[in-house]
Amino acid sequence: MARQRVKQKKIEKKTIIEAFAEMAKEKNIDRDLLQGIVEETLSMLVKKKYGMESNFEIIVNFDKGDIEIYLMKEIVEEVENPETEITLEDAKSLNPDEDYSIGDDYIEEITLENIAANFGRRLISLASQNLNQRIREIEKDNIYNEYSTKVGEILIGEIYQIRRNQILIMHNKIEMILPREEQIPNEPYKFKKNQSIKTIIKEVRRSGASGQPEVILSRASDEFLARLFEIEIPEIYDGIIQIKAIARDAGERSKVAVISYDDRVDPVGACVGMKGIRIHSIVRELNNENIDLIEYSDDIKTYISRALLPAKVKEISIEPDIRSATVIVPDDQVPLAIGKNGQNVRLASKLTGYSITLIKEGGEDIDLTEFREELGIDLYEELFDLGIETARDFLEADIDKLLAVEGMTKDLLIELRSIILNEFDEKESEEVLEKIREAGVEQKKQNMIDELLQSATNKKNDDGE
Repeated sequence: MARQRVKQKKIEKKTIIEAFAEMAKEKNIDRDLLQGIVEETLSMLVKKKYGMESNFEIIVNFDKGDIEIYLMKEIVEEVENPETEITLEDAKSLNPDEDYSIGDDYIEEITLENIAANFGRRLISLASQNLNQRIREIEKDNIYNEYSTKVGEILIGEIYQIRRNQILIMHNKIEMILPREEQIPNEPYKFKKNQSIKTIIKEVRRSGASGQPEVILSRASDEFLARLFEIEIPEIYDGIIQIKAIARDAGERSKVAVISYDDRVDPVGACVGMKGIRIHSIVRELNNENIDLIEYSDDIKTYISRALLPAKVKEISIEPDIRSATVIVPDDQVPLAIGKNGQNVRLASKLTGYSITLIKEGGEDIDLTEFREELGIDLYEELFDLGIETARDFLEADIDKLLAVEGMTKDLLIELRSIILNEFDEKESEEVLEKIREAGVEQKKQNMIDELLQSATNKKNDDGE
């Protein structure tokens, strides 16, 4: 019978060793730290059972599978504090084999075999909850600390769930978030559950009262594009070529300025690669996003000229103090310089850090993108679709044509013309103002006549019946 108990004890110890080793590995918790948490949990258990002043020693050894608690009380004639004292009679009654005397220490051992009997199910359950809570807190801290040091690094995870406003991605059994604003537009429709996905760690933050760590990922950031270049272009990784600036409309178009620190290496050619193999690899990863590679120059005029490619510019004047540039563009190059919805000039401005104003070579003019704020994005795009790309185009456009644009009113048209004319130091003519005020009057008269005729016809038909 004794052999069975010894064998059972060995099995239990082995189980403890394996259980805690597995827990430490699965939760990514240092074993010494986990051992300390178990000791704290058992300490709480003892104090709840035997009182806050109780004298005890706890031994936890994962390597040997030992979990032991020793309660110590002083043997006295008369007990004043039952948490720390015991009578000689009670001590002998509990352990008759020992020869106790007044003043001796009475030691009660609580082992793995009798721990449940001593503390009861309620306290054991409480201790278990406390242990699990502490482990969860350690897990949160570990996740936060680990991924905080990896912000800006590429991460390859597996799509766990696709939601309307975010995609959940699993990495090392940790759920991460790819928010909608950090996704490449229209790309989520191509993703499937369990599909591998490449992202960059943008931010690690704590959420809610629980402090749950959230790892925020991105595919739309400039940094993601930069990391892809580092992966695909060895010269960038080695520091021979450097990315000086990036301007990006995720999923549509990007401009990347690069410089080589080795005269033998062409920065643009190295990034493109033989037959475009290097740049095509990046383009495919970005859902066929167009990438303009530009050789950086310290000469700001040269830099701005290259940034506006594929358009060719005629002349550039700059004001460095306010970081502003006025660019004269040949008439046939204006659409290229502006780009779709002003994208080319906007990205060039972001890339160079200069506010860029485009002027037609054939005469003084201003790109309509300069008035985007006054127009509003919807009205600006409506005008652009009508072929109105510059300030002069707007001023010379047919009044009725402008008023037919959704969102345009007479008062707004007068206000916008005033703002634009002011840029040319010109004033509105009374003739144009009168034309705007009278616009649509003849049509209104005709509409009234048509309504009267229709009403008379209807009345005649009714009388005939």
